[in-house]
Amino acid sequence: MISAANLYALCGAALIGIGLYGFVARRHLLRRVIAFNVTGSGIFLLFGATAWRRPDLGSDPVPQALIITGIVVALAATALVVTLITRHAELSGQTTLPEEADEEPAAQDDGRD
Repeated sequence: MISAANLYALCGAALIGIGLYGFVARRHLLRRVIAFNVTGSGIFLLFGATAWRRPDLGSDPVPQALIITGIVVALAATALVVTLITRHAELSGQTTLPEEADEEPAAQDDGRD
């Protein structure tokens, strides 16, 4: 029988894989933010599963505190990124980043040597 900690670890690994696929496969910026958050949730779940020691001892409180801190930081970072994406969409009218970097225009020769 599979233990609860192993089940949580497998679910965390699956979330990490799904999030990485979504981050690479999608160009829309908000979808990338959601995929990044899914990856983060998988990492939190995997880290929580590894904190579990034995059923009689319970889990280690230090990784739990780190997970809670990570969730708060991830929420603040997500709010900042969504604000930046909204501002980018207002200014450029696009919800995706350009595929290629704009090339520098060639320097014009003014005839002076």
